[in-house]
This record gives sequence, C-alpha cells and structure tokens, in this order.
Amino acid sequence: MAAALSQAQTAAEIGEVPIGAVIVRDGKIIAAGHNTRIIDTDPTGHAEIVAIRRAADTLGDWRLSGCTLYVTLEPCCMCAGAIVLSRIDRLVYGTPDPKAGAVDTLFKLCTDERLNHRVEITRSVMQQQCAEILTAFFKAQRALGKK
Repeated sequence: MAAALSQAQTAAEIGEVPIGAVIVRDGKIIAAGHNTRIIDTDPTGHAEIVAIRRAADTLGDWRLSGCTLYVTLEPCCMCAGAIVLSRIDRLVYGTPDPKAGAVDTLFKLCTDERLNHRVEITRSVMQQQCAEILTAFFKAQRALGKK
C-alpha cells in the first residue's frame, strides 16, 4: 500500500485527485498508476484502470490472474467492473468511499455471486494515511475555490 500511496502523492502533485494503485504478481510490482483524468482529459483515467492497462501490457494478456491490486480508495463501479473483468484475484484497498464505493459501500460488485469471477477483498489497509491524503487535497482545493 505504501507504493500506492506514493502514486497518490504523484497525482496530488500534478493536481489530480490523489488516488494511487499498484498491481503485484509473484511478490513484484508489475504495474502502477494514479489518476490522470484531468491531464489526459479522460473520464476513465482512474488509478485502477491505468494500472490494469499497464499490467495487461506487461503480461501480454488481459487476464490478470495471480495478481493483487492495491489501491488507496475503494474502487468505483467502473473500476470494480474492470477488476472483475480482468480476473484479478485479490483487491486490497485503503479507505472506503461513501460516495462511490462499489466494492463494499454502495455496491458489492467484486463479490457478486451472479458474476463469473469473484475477488478476494482486504479492507482498510493503511486507512488513516489513505484518507488523510484525500482530505488534505480536497481541503486545499476548497481553499482555492475549487470543488
């Protein structure tokens, strides 16, 4: 999770919402990503999506079986769907997302028995640090008059 937090810090430094993700396979980070929605003008530029695309490129396969995704914030519907579709085995997230969380909070996409793949979930890893970087970012944005 420390590596994902580092990615989140990178996002904050470029004015993106500070969310970071890394994908690990066989004990090694094979891909990393942070939010790029603003700089890429891409609504799908979420940290998880960026990391999943990079992991698929690294492995030369869309199936990310045997991988663990670490992300600082509970994934949204789009990202939770991508996690399931890419066959990631395990998801570790930092802090829940009360407004858009689709793993535990609003929906339970990663463990829905109706889907053809389910993901093992580990919650609240380094939760305080993951929440603090988001809180500090949005506090600074409000001070600048941004929403």
